[in-house]
Amino acid sequence: MTVSHSRRLPRWRDVAPLLPPRPVVLRGTRRRLAAAATVADLRAVAFRRTPRRVFDYTDGGADGEISLARNRQAYQRVEFRPSVLRDVSAVDPSALILGKPSALPIALAPTGFTRMMHHEGEVAVARAAHSAGIPYTLSSFGTTSVSDLAAAVPGNRHWFQLYLCRDRRPTLELVQLAAEYGYEALVLTVDTPVAGQRLRDVRAGLTIPPRLRLRSSPNGATRPWWWLNLITTGPLRMASLEKWSGAIAAVGGVFDPSATIRDVAWLREIWGGKLIVKGILNPEDACEVVATGADAIVVSNHGGRQLDRSPAPLDELPAVVQAVGGRAEVYVDGGVLSGGDVVAALCLGATTVLIGRAYLYGLMAGGEAGVCRVLDILAAEIHQTMQLLGVRSVAELTPYRVRLRAS
Repeated sequence: MTVSHSRRLPRWRDVAPLLPPRPVVLRGTRRRLAAAATVADLRAVAFRRTPRRVFDYTDGGADGEISLARNRQAYQRVEFRPSVLRDVSAVDPSALILGKPSALPIALAPTGFTRMMHHEGEVAVARAAHSAGIPYTLSSFGTTSVSDLAAAVPGNRHWFQLYLCRDRRPTLELVQLAAEYGYEALVLTVDTPVAGQRLRDVRAGLTIPPRLRLRSSPNGATRPWWWLNLITTGPLRMASLEKWSGAIAAVGGVFDPSATIRDVAWLREIWGGKLIVKGILNPEDACEVVATGADAIVVSNHGGRQLDRSPAPLDELPAVVQAVGGRAEVYVDGGVLSGGDVVAALCLGATTVLIGRAYLYGLMAGGEAGVCRVLDILAAEIHQTMQLLGVRSVAELTPYRVRLRAS
């Protein structure tokens, strides 16, 4: 039997329910952030809102950016193995990081010259981390000092990233400051005997520390609010190292190509807090630094910004975890742009995942609110991925849950 429906002119009362009014959001930043469903969406907003050389400083890698691409490709090779018919009505994504609870299995990585991305800089990032209940790492190249950050965001889990300067006086003083202001951990970066060649910055004429000129930025005139915010909130500076700028310049920079494992042992002796060593890519180095007393290591290729053609940290993670054998926590970074990436890393043995570029995209897109949006997105994606995998806690994220496809 065929049922036919005769045509008629629509009546407004029938059409109106199909056309509900959208809420009007007057503030452009809030509207842009609300419309972003992924970190990739926020990256696109950041690209439109920030001068090109600043965006490229954040987005780029070393030399041909082969390692930068490999970091993402590693996560694209992950294949999840879900279980079904499990009660996942309540999922707990919290984790223990350095023996303390964290709302998410995430810590925010150190990034240099953060006020270049947005005038609120490190303070905005630390506030977002505090709201999310996760640690934040201030860089030695940060544009906010150790003391100022501690005062601006009291009660947060502050970590401080450190380089072994050729002149050990700045290193020693920064260690003492971190202790004085209650920083929980030092994050010693060891993959920088020299700086990597970042060709996007070289070609754009970006200097370190940055010296930005409106006339030398082809698209600078189209970002007037970024420039206005920058010039009305003080100069960009290496806040923690400013006192030592002369000594650092005299010895050729912050990085020390003569540093060895003995220097890690020296740092362990003078620092009473937690020690994290960042920049490990093989089991031998991992075992060596753990033997000096490191509480955690970060499997990292510096986000593809140091040695190009280095392996992706995710690919090296299982071997490092096995070698360490539970004697220290093992973290990973590089290429993490979604909650699914975080879950994959945890399945492969990471205790915690460090996020860098992802939160900087949010910062460029909308300051503190943008970083909060990134963390909200990641939290939702972690929660959903765990549910779809059929697990209720991070303890259930084991190697059984993933495999890495050959291509």
